[in-house]
Amino acid sequence: MADNNTVTLVITHALKSGQAAHYEQWLGKIMPAAARYPGHLGVHVIRPTTGNDVYNIIIRFDTLENLTAWTKSAERETLVEEIKPVLRLDDHLEVRTENAFWFTPETPAVKRPAQWKQFLITLAVIFPSTNVVPRITAMLFPSLHGSLLLHFINDALVVALVVWLWMPVMTRLFAGWLKK
Repeated sequence: MADNNTVTLVITHALKSGQAAHYEQWLGKIMPAAARYPGHLGVHVIRPTTGNDVYNIIIRFDTLENLTAWTKSAERETLVEEIKPVLRLDDHLEVRTENAFWFTPETPAVKRPAQWKQFLITLAVIFPSTNVVPRITAMLFPSLHGSLLLHFINDALVVALVVWLWMPVMTRLFAGWLKK
């Protein structure tokens, strides 16, 4: 179980058209490099959906010091310089020091919502998503029924919906209740 010192680094990369294969090869180099650094807890890549060219890489470290050691390392700087020519926009980094970063207040003066409220909002997002998405994909891809590929598609769609649609909408919609 992670403690309260866990930090999350969210990296956003918008690619130039036709550069996904090159970028995927680069990910194959940078992800193992990051994993060798002390305190690395894992990485999750949210790949672009059709018609989109934005990758989001979520890396977790046990402490801010260990995350900083990785982000400021000569190894990472060299790898980022290597990929810059295929990026449409500069390397965008966001560090979150809270495990549930959707519920992190924008200013330190605002109190973080109670965990039971975070649980209810997250459940309200995850439960319908994990029940509706598989039904839709089963209709769209009947030949993939029961396959690992369909499971992956379902997971990817649920994560994308949660990250880019439902959690931002729900935390704004229930902001007053969450802050009480």
